[in-house]
Amino acid sequence: MLRRERIVSERIRFGRPVLKELTHEGICAVDMHCHTNHSDAPVRVRDALARASSLGIGLAITDHNVVTGSRDAVESSPGSLIIPGIEISALDGPHILVYFYAFSDLIDFYRNHIEDKKQQSPFLAIRLTTSEILDRASGYSCLCAAAHPFGYLIFNKGVGRCVERDYLPPGIIPRFDAIEAVCGGMSRSGNVRAIHLAERYNLGITGGSDAHLLRDYGTVLTCTRADTVDEFLDSILKHQTTLIGKEKTLFGKGLTGTVMITRYLPYTLPSLSIHYEQNLPRLQRFFRTMRGHRR
Repeated sequence: MLRRERIVSERIRFGRPVLKELTHEGICAVDMHCHTNHSDAPVRVRDALARASSLGIGLAITDHNVVTGSRDAVESSPGSLIIPGIEISALDGPHILVYFYAFSDLIDFYRNHIEDKKQQSPFLAIRLTTSEILDRASGYSCLCAAAHPFGYLIFNKGVGRCVERDYLPPGIIPRFDAIEAVCGGMSRSGNVRAIHLAERYNLGITGGSDAHLLRDYGTVLTCTRADTVDEFLDSILKHQTTLIGKEKTLFGKGLTGTVMITRYLPYTLPSLSIHYEQNLPRLQRFFRTMRGHRR
């Protein structure tokens, strides 16, 4: 266990990426967790692509429960490394990053399994559980990563947090291909815990900024030697990736949160309904436990 931890820690460096060094060494660097104005961010896809081009990095546009941002990126930038992806919000809490080898598979997966499961607040939880999402993804050539496994704040948006609170069984974790070991929106302690989770279950590691603002694109990178989407995703499965990045400052997190709120305002009532539905079983369990302690 300790030896494996040392090995993975050698593959992760906290700090701002020095992009010139990566380019000089022939390393392919991709920010694997980015949002656009197709979900809960104000960033236009063309601006995201321009930012990535100026930095010399690849991108995975992983909008919440929607693929149009990823589609526009793939179609608008045929010469760049764009990983087809989506971030799915599961009914039982966790967020799941799904990356596809072929964009056509992403579209097929979305149309057949996700689109009709969305609720009135389109970027929040769909009507599929974590297990059901993983089941449906298993029929495709794709890679499933557990996003920010110990996030976010008071919410149960990570599989690690859901497991430690007994909302989900531990057996759900090894069903993932990878853990998002460094997420720009998390705290350092949360990311360290994510690294240990990847170690414990011997899973691949990914990293991404979770950018909702253009300034945050490229602040966390997944790095490997690859020229194609296939080679890049294979390297994650083979545990050949390294991660370089830094979490947002407190000010940056506050700014991101403020911007995100404006994207959810049109869906205030359905959003409250979804949060109520997600948390009611947990509240009922809490009160049952409290009554049991009093007896």
